[in-house]
Formats: sequence, structure tokens, C-alpha cells
Amino acid sequence: MIGLVLTAAFVLVAILAPWLAPHTAAEIVGDVWAPASAQFWLGTDNLGRDLMSRMIYGARVTLVIAGLATALSFVMGATLGIVAAVAGGWLDQWLSRGVDLLMAIPTLIFALVVLAVLPSTVTVLVLVLGTLDATRVFRLSRAVAADLNVMDFVEAAKLRGEKTPWIVFSEILPNALTPLISELGLRFIFAVLFLSALSFLGLGVQPPDADWGSMVKENKEGIVFGIPAALIPAAAISVLTISVNLVADWILNRTMDLKGGRGNG
Repeated sequence: MIGLVLTAAFVLVAILAPWLAPHTAAEIVGDVWAPASAQFWLGTDNLGRDLMSRMIYGARVTLVIAGLATALSFVMGATLGIVAAVAGGWLDQWLSRGVDLLMAIPTLIFALVVLAVLPSTVTVLVLVLGTLDATRVFRLSRAVAADLNVMDFVEAAKLRGEKTPWIVFSEILPNALTPLISELGLRFIFAVLFLSALSFLGLGVQPPDADWGSMVKENKEGIVFGIPAALIPAAAISVLTISVNLVADWILNRTMDLKGGRGNG
């Protein structure tokens, strides 16, 4: 319940950002690193912008990019992984070796090289994060689908003359949802943390937009002077990570319990 409440709160804040934020994200409204007050609940940042407003808009940017990247990774990874397991042969070999090649390159180095050449737009960030995440989803979905592909109900579908798309989406995918759902939460967390790392290095979300990682980068010098402006977005990243992980674990345990109950019945 804690995870559900916190995750829902983050989503609502992201959706209602224009109505909740007292100022725009780029508006300079006070002194540099002003302390928390009745006017500025979380204080101001390194340029005198309202930190609370930037946190609210940063939640929207962080969740949108991480969510789109996670969705892309699952559409690509799960579909290609299951197709590779069902089709086998040369298609399986080509897809598996291509994924192995991508996974052999450290993800951070791969992202830094790509983002050093291409502009750090939302589209590019989503494509980079989604592609890197899709390799992990591919490996998991292929392993699960390979086990399901030899089950009797799949063999029966093949004997009926069902085509590969039917077998993939009607027979294997519904039965592979349990491990994929648990992986969904992990991939989303990875996307949030990876996006924050890229922004902290200056290759993620670019000004005037901001995500929580870039806010940590902008205000990190204030830590020396005891100013918590960098610690607040860092704490938000941690809380979001923990809450999503709690929800993913709860969904996985609930799904397993339901399957166990049907099996015992």
C-alpha cells in the first residue's frame, strides 16, 4: 500500500504539474539558494528558481521519459524475444547475436557515445534508453518463451495450423506475463536511474527543461555549504525507486499466489 500510494502520488503530481506548481520551471523568483520559507516551501536553486516548482515539473519529465522508454523496451524486447524462441533457426541466431553484441558494450558508454553525436531531445533519450533496456527484456522473454514453446498447448496450436503471430500473442505471451510484469518494474527503475545519471553528466535533459538528475547536477555545489537543494531531488529519485519496486514485488507475489491457488484447486 505504501508503494501504491507513493507511486500514485508521483503520477498525479506529474499529470497536474501546471496546476500544482506555484511558478514555471524556468522563472527566477528569489535569491540564489534561499532557505525554505512560507513563500518557497523547498527554497530556491542555484539561479533563484523555486525548487518546489522545478521538482513538480521535473517529476513530469522524469516519469514521461522513463515510462516511454520502458514501454518501448517491452514492445521491442518481448516481441522479438518471443518471436525468436518460437521461430528458431537463423532468425533466432541473428536476433540473439545482435542482442549479445549490444550487451557486450557497457550501457553508459554506449549512451554517452550516441548522445555525444545526436541532440539530447526527448525522442533521442527515449530511443536510447528503450533500446538498451530492450536487450534485457529480450533475454528474459526469449528464455521464458523457449520453455513455453515446448508445452502441450503450444504444440496443439501448431498442429492446428496456427500462424506464428497467433502463437506469440495468444498462447505464449499471456503465459509469460508473470516474469515480464516483475521485470517491468525493474526496467522502469533502471530507466529512471539511467536518465538521472545521464542528466547529471550533462547529456540527459537539457535546459530550460529539467529532470531530477539535472537538478542534482545544478545544485551539487551547495552541499558544501549545507544547502539541501541537491539532496531533495536525489531523495525523490530514491523514494520513486523504492515505491515502484514495492508495487512490482506486490504484483508479482499476487500473481504467483493466484496461480498457486488455481493449481491447488
